[in-house]
Amino acid sequence: MATSRWRKKHQAQSCADSPINRSQVGSWDTGRVTTPQAAPEPKPAKSRLLQDGRDMFWSMAPLVLVCIVLAGILGMCSFAPNGPGQGPVLPYDTTAAMKADAETLKIPIRQPQLPEGWRANSGSRASIDGGRTENGRPARAVISRTGFLAPTGMFISLIQSDADEQSLVRWVDTNVVPTGTQDVDGVRWIVYEGGDDSRPVWTTRLKGPTGPAQIAVTGPAGTGEYRTLAKATQSQPPLPVV
Repeated sequence: MATSRWRKKHQAQSCADSPINRSQVGSWDTGRVTTPQAAPEPKPAKSRLLQDGRDMFWSMAPLVLVCIVLAGILGMCSFAPNGPGQGPVLPYDTTAAMKADAETLKIPIRQPQLPEGWRANSGSRASIDGGRTENGRPARAVISRTGFLAPTGMFISLIQSDADEQSLVRWVDTNVVPTGTQDVDGVRWIVYEGGDDSRPVWTTRLKGPTGPAQIAVTGPAGTGEYRTLAKATQSQPPLPVV
């Protein structure tokens, strides 16, 4: 009995001392119990780029180097109000190229004897399927083309082929039509012209000991330069072929 009374007294005293006993319904009174406050986070470390002048120098060095390179490149350029100037003309061996064309293509090739100041700068070969007639049937035609620069700097091409006139002119430019003729020292050249995007084409058929050849000249050069190239070509015999 004494033990039972002591237990009840001890439980009542414990309940009286409990923090819940002093709390509102549905709440928890911590009494003198306190929650520890979180320590403030350390500030982020200062960027190394801003620590001293040396870091600033090394961070700017790549940018300074790029600016120096760009300045050097721009220093090699110059302003040309009238457009880009004429570049150097690469050497082109006209004699060797035309001789090779004659031996390979098996057509009459004439090497024009041009006045001082004319320079050859390019050459090429081509072909036209069905560009000529052989024994009444269409046959493949071949083309030798040589580019020249006149003393004025204007470009003009000399085209030599075994193609028919119409086939060769269409190969040069499909937008030109015959508009007249030009007499060059007794040789009649047919003149073809087109719109603003087309260059005139002069063409004639020259006979020779090795057979006929269709010749054409075309390019942005003027009439005087057309006549000079036409005369320099028609006055020469075909190159000998070994």
